Amino acid sequence: QAQLVESGGGLVQAGGSLRVSCAASGLIFASYAMGWFRQAPGKEREFVAGINWGGGNTKYGDFVKGRFTISRDNVKFTVALQMNSLKPEDSAVYYCGAVPRFDRLQSPTEVMHWGKGTLVTVSS
Repeated sequence: QAQLVESGGGLVQAGGSLRVSCAASGLIFASYAMGWFRQAPGKEREFVAGINWGGGNTKYGDFVKGRFTISRDNVKFTVALQMNSLKPEDSAVYYCGAVPRFDRLQSPTEVMHWGKGTLVTVSS
């Protein structure tokens, strides 16, 4: 059974940095593109960042503007999101998702496996 487990969320001041990680098990990790999504209270889940199966291609939501970096380790079956220059509006639950096709990574409806999320709170 596929399982994704996020970790690394927490409270950080505006302008600070945080690294969230996702550990995968029960799936052929290298066959999936991996993405990070987030959902703030009262808002829809939105795409944050994605990476293809080999790690050579990445894409980001428009609001990222060079602040975040996604990476993956196909030996350890992990994907990470390094977030810098955090803003209060980045506060949300961050979810890890596995998607069969990189070209459809930005749509939450294409995610085949979800983690349960990790809460990131950025104080002003």
